[in-house]
Amino acid sequence: SAAAPLPEEDCMKLNPSFLGIALSSLLAIDLWASKRLGVCAGEGSAWGSARPLMKVIEVSGHGIPWLLGTFYGLCQSDSSAAREVLLNLLFALLLDLVLVAVVKGLVKRRRPTHNKMDMFVTISVDKYSFPSGHATRAALVCRFILHHLVLAVPLRVLVVLWALIVGISRVMLGRHNVTDVLFGLLLGYALYSVVEYCWLSPLSAPALFALW
Repeated sequence: SAAAPLPEEDCMKLNPSFLGIALSSLLAIDLWASKRLGVCAGEGSAWGSARPLMKVIEVSGHGIPWLLGTFYGLCQSDSSAAREVLLNLLFALLLDLVLVAVVKGLVKRRRPTHNKMDMFVTISVDKYSFPSGHATRAALVCRFILHHLVLAVPLRVLVVLWALIVGISRVMLGRHNVTDVLFGLLLGYALYSVVEYCWLSPLSAPALFALW
């Protein structure tokens, strides 16, 4: 009797395309590097003693402190120029949350297996890994601050270093894979251009500014 035909997915494995091989290799390297760099993923990890510091950095890039701080500053500000900047920062943070949640929901990549799910204020979408919301927020806030605050060169360098350290900490804590962070940084960098293009001002959104 004739042999039953192989399922389509098995045929694809037997005859992989060059693109499929490249993507599989990239994924394997990504998972290997992410596990090797997850040195603070648990208390018993190589750099487990640095885990509390990494978690402080994690909180510094979390969305809730940034949203609450921006909203509080917006309510307390008595300068129209400062209110405009803070309102657009609030808009940028909300846009970042929505975009990251949509991409995570579409990609549905699971977090690394060595991740310890003890994150600060998580929601259901946080079970997914791609992209890193902390990385997108760090890159977005970094560009925003550098464009709208007059800072001395050492402070500007510190802002850039903070964004990079937030991204690195995601891999060190085992929260994300390397590609999650790299894509997140690129996405956050690009997202700032969208915020600039849609900049809210008393002329473009008079009803919104009338609330403040």
